[in-house]
Amino acid sequence: MNDKTPLRELKGVGEKTEKLFQKIGITTAEELLRYYPRTYDIYEEPVEIASAEEDKTVSIRATIATGIYINQIRNLQVLTTTVADASGRLPVAWFNAPYLRGTLKKGSVFILRGKIIRKKGRPQMEHPEIFTPAAYEEIIHSMQPVYGLTKGLSNKMITKLVHQILDTRPLHGEYLPEEIRERYQLADANYAIRTVHFPKNMQELLTARKRLVFDEFLLFVLAIQLLKEKTEEAPNTFPMKPVWTTEEIIEGLPYDLTGAQKNVWHEIERDLSGHKLMSRLVQGDVGSGKTVIAFLAMVLSAENGFQSALMVPTEVLANQHYEGFLRLIEEQNIASCHPVLLTGSTTARQKREIYQKIADGEVNVIIGTHALIQEKVEYKNLGLVITDEQHRFGVRQREALTTRGNPPHVLVMSATPIPRTLAIILYGDLDISIIDELPAKRLPIKNCVVGTSYRPKAYSFIEKQVQMGRQAYVICPMVEESEGLEAENVTDYARKLQEVLPGEIKVEILHGKMKPKEKNRIMEAFASGEIQVLVSTTVVEVGVNVPNATVMMVENAERFGLAQLHQLRGRVGRGEHQSYCIFIQGNNEENTSKRLKILNESNDGFYIAGEDLKLRGPGDLFGIRQSGLMEFKIGDIYNDAGILKNASEAAGEILALDFDLILPQHKALKEHLKGYMSEELENLGI
Repeated sequence: MNDKTPLRELKGVGEKTEKLFQKIGITTAEELLRYYPRTYDIYEEPVEIASAEEDKTVSIRATIATGIYINQIRNLQVLTTTVADASGRLPVAWFNAPYLRGTLKKGSVFILRGKIIRKKGRPQMEHPEIFTPAAYEEIIHSMQPVYGLTKGLSNKMITKLVHQILDTRPLHGEYLPEEIRERYQLADANYAIRTVHFPKNMQELLTARKRLVFDEFLLFVLAIQLLKEKTEEAPNTFPMKPVWTTEEIIEGLPYDLTGAQKNVWHEIERDLSGHKLMSRLVQGDVGSGKTVIAFLAMVLSAENGFQSALMVPTEVLANQHYEGFLRLIEEQNIASCHPVLLTGSTTARQKREIYQKIADGEVNVIIGTHALIQEKVEYKNLGLVITDEQHRFGVRQREALTTRGNPPHVLVMSATPIPRTLAIILYGDLDISIIDELPAKRLPIKNCVVGTSYRPKAYSFIEKQVQMGRQAYVICPMVEESEGLEAENVTDYARKLQEVLPGEIKVEILHGKMKPKEKNRIMEAFASGEIQVLVSTTVVEVGVNVPNATVMMVENAERFGLAQLHQLRGRVGRGEHQSYCIFIQGNNEENTSKRLKILNESNDGFYIAGEDLKLRGPGDLFGIRQSGLMEFKIGDIYNDAGILKNASEAAGEILALDFDLILPQHKALKEHLKGYMSEELENLGI
């Protein structure tokens, strides 16, 4: 069986199952092996009822102490009993599980595994797994993989197929040179892939994971370095001379540019007029004023007779930027710029007209979403492309545009505060500028970290703010899509909130499973003030600029990375009013409190990212995914910063010795890298 084997050829995979796997992006045996477990179930020694912790998955060995009762509540059949051991008694409930009735006999002993929660002030266990003592003995201390699922796909099915592939596929040859494996103490590739799915213990898992994370980062850094080579060679075919117009705009702005903004603008001016093409990343915290720098660069391009394109992730944001740019050229009376807006919602007729104007050079500032790089868009003389990090404008897309002329200058804007050391590795193909001060007139956001008991107070605070004419965001933790709960979670929360708040306050929801059209509609309604409170998952991170929103409340703040919380916080504090951020902590763990305290004390994204890095040890195996930037399959640039640095060092050495990877020890690596560059980079937006 080779790795490209279609799933359909595996035993037990019919058309229906094949379609379910397609939903989660898996079509071949190799892709399934790279579909790593989301977490693991660890089957621990049973504990006594009296010492079992609440809200934590525990196993108890107990005797069925009473009869079995069945109640029908609406469409739910609830089966209840009480179990006991020497230390105490515990009510247990199962839902829609009539088959258990025949199993649960009074006086029988079982191992029950599940969470103990409080209902009406009393602890009870809900819907636990149930084992005979002998069956539990077989799996005790083992780690069972838990995969991300979609409706209709069970964990059991995935586990079975992964076993089947591992048992029937030939072993791969090792592709990492031996000296690198030895130096960084890396496990064998075959061992790593088998063990990450079925580790015997935590130590094995960490060893396997380290190797897979190293591979992922190494291939990424090698690819970036090879791409850099390509861009470094590119001469500047769009030389742009500095012009007075941009100086006049800076003079005429209603506020002063910060020192950091001025420095970055001079770096960009220098790049655009230099000998080689610009490839620059501007990192700046949310609200540090990157947009005005982008606008200045587009004016400079137009004044020099070239076209520029600004590409952002959402239509709402594209609309906002377009309107902002129109305002700027009107207020400052700039005649050289002819802007146009191009998004997925632009009608076919409008698109045809716009394409014509772009091809003729009638318009020279094009603002929009991914629609900008569609096949049909022919640019006359595109000299500059500016993108939002959400889709890092990579070499691929650059080449797609260059087939129609010379390669343009590239400017990437990023609000993800990554410590500089990591940014240099991740963006090895770009020069880096940092805007590290906020505009002076900004009022700092007031933060507070509170427990769940504070919720009623927070709700009445939101109500007061809305009555003053302001708006609020409430963020619910991203429930894994696979659990099919994301939408419900937000939905249920919004319903409860609507009950608490007065009827005239309009509460709406936003989550990743909505259709783009629907998302846009809600974002626009919130931006225009029709919706006062938006209950959302983290999809708002990239969303939209609403200067009127002054409250950001984050539920279960401990489930997010600090950098991500900081990004969310950056959605408020954009107008002249005082803004507030309320982080609700769902557990009382000291470590969590320590992390959230950093947010409470600082509004500086780069400081937060650095501190986050220090606090998150390598043990954070299943930290919440950092959203936004570079979604690696298994590596996390924060948690695995040490491995990232090692992989970057190894990549540098390999290329210094053998840039074209022609030595015999690099032959297998070269093959591997080829496959990676054609498939994976696409997903990382490069």
